[in-house]
Amino acid sequence: MKLLYLGDVMGRAGRTAISEHLPRLRRDWRLDFVIVNGENASNGMGLSGEHAKLIFDAGADCVTLGDHAFDQKDMMQAIEQDSRIVRPLNFAKAAPGRGYRLFNAPGGRKVLVTQVLGQVFMKRAFDDPFSALEPVLKSHPLGGLAQAVVVDIHCEATSEKMAVGHFCDGRASLVVGTHTHVPTGDAQILPGGTAFQTDAGMCGDYNSVIGMDKAEPMRRFITGMAKSRFTPALGEATLSGVYVETDDRTGLAKRVRMIRQGGRLEQAAP
Repeated sequence: MKLLYLGDVMGRAGRTAISEHLPRLRRDWRLDFVIVNGENASNGMGLSGEHAKLIFDAGADCVTLGDHAFDQKDMMQAIEQDSRIVRPLNFAKAAPGRGYRLFNAPGGRKVLVTQVLGQVFMKRAFDDPFSALEPVLKSHPLGGLAQAVVVDIHCEATSEKMAVGHFCDGRASLVVGTHTHVPTGDAQILPGGTAFQTDAGMCGDYNSVIGMDKAEPMRRFITGMAKSRFTPALGEATLSGVYVETDDRTGLAKRVRMIRQGGRLEQAAP
């Protein structure tokens, strides 16, 4: 299978880039399955049902969320109505929606998508991501019930993301980090055959401070004082993510490439 994972969509600039680029990428790269992290798509804080529909209309098969999963209140209802939206597996137990789903893919194949939140440096205390993942991976063996397994690890610490990658090695097709909005240069296939990238980066304007207009973050760093709210930067966005080709028989990765399309960053394609 040919899989594409796109990192955190950041505000209007990110949504525009998804709408403009993803249909072409889906067609030209002959993608079988596309996952997009949408948790910052609505004004940089959460995802609305309307903006989830926009991402799906552009060609996504699944949208993952994150620690801002329910910042937009209508997501409480939208996630119950659209099972293509996957929230973190180890979010509050009473949260609506599901933390994993087995999706249909072309040719009768199945793709499992799950997401966990990290614990290190996160503002809220979430349940252990490792123990949350274990029963899901065990009940959806790679190359058996699922021809591909994708794990989104949404957290601050690069070390924790790497640890999750090694924990899933041989049991997932792709483990990819999100949340920090900066693409890392370590796309690789781990010894057990799992593709890994510490952070996919964001789909947003990189002439910014992690997707936010520079003025207010700079003021706070320099003076230690806040004057206004953060607002998403509105320049041309770069789509950032990771592309993986898998073996249908084993579900393991055969090829992995970092992706950058549009905007300021150096372009990269499969």
